[in-house]
Amino acid sequence: MILVDLEKVAARRPDRPLFEDLSLTVSTGDRLGVVGRNGTGKSTLLRALAGAGEPEEGAVRRGREVRVGFLAQRPALPPGDVRSAVGPHWEAAAILERLGMGGLVDTAVDTLSGGQAKRVALARVLVDEVDLLVLDEPTNHLDLDAIAWLEDRLSRFRGGLVVVTHDRHVLDRVSTRILELDRGRGYVHEGGYSAYLAAAGERAGQEATAETVRRNLARAELAWLRRGAPARTRKPKARIATATALVEGRPPAQDRPGDLDLAGGGRWGSTPRLGDKVIELHGVTHRFGDGPALFEGLDLDLGPGERLGLVGPNGSGKSTLLDVVAARLVPAGGDVRTGPTVRLGYYDQTGRDLDPTQRVREAVAGGDGQPTWEQARLMERFWFDADAQWAPVGTLSGGEQRRLQLLLVLAALPNVLLLDEPSNDLDLDTLRALEDHLDAWPGTVVVVSHDRAFLERTVEDVLVLDGHGGAALAPGGYAGYAAARTAPQPGSRAVAPATGSRPPARAPGTTSGAGGSAGSRPAASTTEPAKAKVRSPSTLRRLLGLAEREMTEAGAERDRLVGQLAAGTTGHAALAGVAHALAGAEQRVVDAEERWLALAEELGA
Repeated sequence: MILVDLEKVAARRPDRPLFEDLSLTVSTGDRLGVVGRNGTGKSTLLRALAGAGEPEEGAVRRGREVRVGFLAQRPALPPGDVRSAVGPHWEAAAILERLGMGGLVDTAVDTLSGGQAKRVALARVLVDEVDLLVLDEPTNHLDLDAIAWLEDRLSRFRGGLVVVTHDRHVLDRVSTRILELDRGRGYVHEGGYSAYLAAAGERAGQEATAETVRRNLARAELAWLRRGAPARTRKPKARIATATALVEGRPPAQDRPGDLDLAGGGRWGSTPRLGDKVIELHGVTHRFGDGPALFEGLDLDLGPGERLGLVGPNGSGKSTLLDVVAARLVPAGGDVRTGPTVRLGYYDQTGRDLDPTQRVREAVAGGDGQPTWEQARLMERFWFDADAQWAPVGTLSGGEQRRLQLLLVLAALPNVLLLDEPSNDLDLDTLRALEDHLDAWPGTVVVVSHDRAFLERTVEDVLVLDGHGGAALAPGGYAGYAAARTAPQPGSRAVAPATGSRPPARAPGTTSGAGGSAGSRPAASTTEPAKAKVRSPSTLRRLLGLAEREMTEAGAERDRLVGQLAAGTTGHAALAGVAHALAGAEQRVVDAEERWLALAEELGA
């Protein structure tokens, strides 16, 4: 049965189309994922499908008596408490419990945070019997267990499904078709997210090939026309003009001009060096008011190059712990020490405040008035072209504003980066670029995220907060944590320690005894003799990679200088300078090799 049919619909912004001439049919059993960069009109399209908005052009037809459940990106809730908003029956209570809202059913909706309100709105949609589910970022603000439950529920839904999500695992599992919005056009790909990636890459290659062929044919025709006899010159003037325009014209505008260059290629600065001491937490405890402790007696030692993920149920204190690490929040107990070389960048859930009346270029320039040429280039690398730089911040989509906030954080050149739910509202292209950047970035990263693909790419160790004041490192790092979640042992509910045991988490760079599980680790004792710091395998592997990079760079410099000496084309004074530089490069190679050998020995010990 046809649920909704779009015929030649269009929506535009003042400076460009979002989508044009788009036709789409959604029937019972269809499972459509919608992807595209921020600002391509995904949320606008979903509102049109759900009947919450109308396209500027075209027709929208819906099946007779089709029931639609719609989760907006920023939903509105009716007044009252959570129970009245979702419903009093048992299934509403069960869904709220699955989404982490079971303890807040009597809470007034106007006191909820944005994430809590989104979960209540999702429960409202799921509890109703509908024929078509239209969901805009349903996994935002859900923890990993809630996402797994939602993924399973959507995979069993027998009606039509249209979903926008940045969660690649969810997209690949629940969708059988992908609608890609790109430069005002829509492309439908059969299959899930993996099939979309392959098809989109093939289309990009075909477009590049077609553009090359088009220009070559135009050049050939122009040359042939210009060689014609003088008597024939007047007749083909129009064709000459057409061929000239083809040769000199531009190909169709790219959706984004090249890859997002978060590293900056050294043109806007490099990451400041980190010393051995980064951030240390000793016996840290925090609670709000007279409430229970979110974490208690927490010891954590972040070393240079660490990749740590913070996971746990909603409300377990992950964002609070990030605030403590960032020194935004003074803990109720314990001590936080920050190294002298630390330059902190914090990309939090709310993002830095942006003035909606300010233009993008003014936000980047700050109080300096006009942006410098380096800042202008940086905006372009974050896909804010010349037109977008003049756009008021308030006209940007939610995802574009988040990308601007990410730009402002990275532009400060931090060497310690705290990321709180970075995948919320960022499009998949930006997420992949951020993952690639962090893969080679030398600084320390602490990530709170519910996005499994992002965690897989960016973290090595995982600190699990159990929601009862306990925190412990998951045995085996993120890989061990992910395996434990997908294959739980009988009678086991979590990797984190049981309620009441609450041993302090050990740092990725420390150990807490041989063998035992996270839940059996002994608590730290002030009477124990001090132990030498032992660096974790993840830290050692990262330091090995940095040493290898140093060896490669120093070796290349050495070879260049040797070639310069061999050429002997400069004067004696210049040659002496080259020889001095060569000695320095040789020493860098030796130092890097010795450091690599020491790290390899420590890793194998």
